[in-house]
Amino acid sequence: MLSILIAPSGFKESLSAEAVAEAIAEGVRRVFPTARVLLAPVIDGGEGTTEGLVRASGGTLHPVQVMGPLGDPVPAFVGLLGGVGPKTAVIEIAAAAGLRLVPRNRRDPTRTTSYGVGQLLRAALDLRAETILVGCGDSGVNDGGAGMAQALGVRLRNRRGEELPLGGSALVDLAHIDLTGRDPRLERVRIEAAVNWHNHLLGPRGVARVFGPQKGASPEQVELLERAMEQLARVIRDQLGLDVASLPGSGASGGLGAGLVAFAGATLHPRYELLLRYLDLDRLIDEADLVITAEGALDEQTPFGKVPCEVGRRAAAKGKPVIALAGTLGTGAEATLAHGISAFTSVVRGPCSLDDAIARAAELVRDAAEAALRMVEVGRKLAARASMPRAA
Repeated sequence: MLSILIAPSGFKESLSAEAVAEAIAEGVRRVFPTARVLLAPVIDGGEGTTEGLVRASGGTLHPVQVMGPLGDPVPAFVGLLGGVGPKTAVIEIAAAAGLRLVPRNRRDPTRTTSYGVGQLLRAALDLRAETILVGCGDSGVNDGGAGMAQALGVRLRNRRGEELPLGGSALVDLAHIDLTGRDPRLERVRIEAAVNWHNHLLGPRGVARVFGPQKGASPEQVELLERAMEQLARVIRDQLGLDVASLPGSGASGGLGAGLVAFAGATLHPRYELLLRYLDLDRLIDEADLVITAEGALDEQTPFGKVPCEVGRRAAAKGKPVIALAGTLGTGAEATLAHGISAFTSVVRGPCSLDDAIARAAELVRDAAEAALRMVEVGRKLAARASMPRAA
């Protein structure tokens, strides 16, 4: 019996990883109704991380209201993992400071704040967590974790001793960091953050220049945010003795990687190294004949810590072919072929607006999976025919 593993990421602002997996499975069953279909939605630190880990561990979700990236109250949640061992909470930055919480016509990463992330950490401390896992991804902020720090009691001041307002651009005036009012419970908890190890804080591949435009920044605002992150790194180095500028993963979630280390005492981990401890992906790859993965976009950034190439790398190491489905195919998508992907295709088959694609995402993913698997069936038939003895 053919065994097919479906291990996608979510489609940002559209479908969760679980919904993508179910849509792919529908398409697969149209072609191979008797196949053994294994579902393994992959969490990457972004949306769905908390719920995914809670579900995998038999834990519980705890609702909480926090400040969203625009300063308005938003509903969020903290997870408590099940099982034995230290009491472990999990939060995701996307729940309090996610890009989906910022309407397209209000996207301005010079003003959005991570204050709600600090409130999530405090909520996890209220639950008496001994370890807190932080999923970094899908953020709509670029404030280096400054808002988070302020929610935790850290005071950030300019040269005149005035407290900085919320928002990433305010950090160009940062002169003093005062940790004396920081929540003392942080000293007694272990915080582990799952980050994209390739996200830098500064420079040509720094968070402002790579992700700022995606969050609504103009070219002028990108340069302003770069200067703000430079000033933040400089003051952290001079006053706290930490070199966050060169720290791998420090640029994760608009510089929250740097802020988590400097202001909350967190340890950064490559996200899959941390998150896949709680999932069973490698065993399922062993059991599969074919792997299907997916993400909203496939482009030159995908080999740098995105789900399709992480799944592809692990499957290729076990000699398993991988098909990747993508909402869009961007510049450099072919680079994924050198990182475990055997073939890729877009789920969009013709002219389609972004709003229409989002509204029809499940249908498009299902149909693309069906089309891809019909090509697989052609290959299976050709292979079977080639193996048959030829008549004399």
